[in-house]
Amino acid sequence: MTAPVCISASAAAAPARQTLPHPRLAPAGTSLYPSFASYVRARHPALLRTARSLTANPSDAEDLLQTALAKTYVAWERIEDHRALDGYVRRALLNTRTSQWRRRRVDEFACDELPEPEPRSGADDPAERQALRDAMWRAVLRLPARQRAMVVLRYYEDLSEAQTAELLGVSVGTVKSAVSRALGKLREDPELGLSR
Repeated sequence: MTAPVCISASAAAAPARQTLPHPRLAPAGTSLYPSFASYVRARHPALLRTARSLTANPSDAEDLLQTALAKTYVAWERIEDHRALDGYVRRALLNTRTSQWRRRRVDEFACDELPEPEPRSGADDPAERQALRDAMWRAVLRLPARQRAMVVLRYYEDLSEAQTAELLGVSVGTVKSAVSRALGKLREDPELGLSR
């Protein structure tokens, strides 16, 4: 005959929950919980509800309860009356939460005025950047066709002077001089002068 090797966690915990009475109903002088683990299994839901009432975030409540249970585990041998365990853990929850609250308050400083973010300059404004791009493109379109082709290949397509010269079938010197004249015209463009 073979015995089952593994049973589900809920089936294993169910008998413990059914056989252990509430701590206040146990007779005085009896050891209600044979181990710390049996206490945690029996009282975890109620203690978690208490922790959740102390914090707004369920994850913080679980962390708070774990810290309080760790403190209880350290003091387990010193606690003689197991009917007082819930009170001990609740006090640990409250003290831990108060300590967390005080620690956080130290990092926060009151000031007379709220710090305001620095105003964004026109270059950082997406609408201003787009307006400048549009004005630049209109100015490039006003260039003669050959200069426009060289400026577009050099600065919009990011080709080198040699690649631009090879693509257009001209010398590198021609590209340099044509791009220089085109940039001079762009600097003098009245629409770009207004957007600077």
